[in-house]
Amino acid sequence: MTELVGKLRPPLWLMVVAGLGLAWNFFGVLQFFTTLNPSLESLMAQGLTPDQAAVMVSIPFWMKLAFAIGVFGGVLGSTLLVFQTPVTRPILLLSLLSYCALYVGDITHGVFAALGTSQVIVLTTVVAIAAALLWVAHFSNKQRLLA
Repeated sequence: MTELVGKLRPPLWLMVVAGLGLAWNFFGVLQFFTTLNPSLESLMAQGLTPDQAAVMVSIPFWMKLAFAIGVFGGVLGSTLLVFQTPVTRPILLLSLLSYCALYVGDITHGVFAALGTSQVIVLTTVVAIAAALLWVAHFSNKQRLLA
């Protein structure tokens, strides 16, 4: 009976973390959609220099795919965390690994060099939050909160 009550009423901290994870990842989805078909003109209108815009326009497909898997995996994983399902961990792991691939891409493709410290800080924060969500899912699983 206790397990059933625990399943129906997840701990408040877990719901808060999952809710914040959802909000963060929905914001990431909005950011992702702005990267789909940028033009030099639209990027420069947003304040990028011609060199920065050129780097952003030439981002390879695999980096966009990594971004997509990261953000949509984060949304799905955070949603699954709300519902306390055991498949949460592999989904959040996939999201984290995708963000790590994007991080490597930002280094090798010159995004960090073009956009500077602010881009490094943003993507480092993204990776850290993805890792924290995965840790919460792992901890929740060990506490038998995911079933």
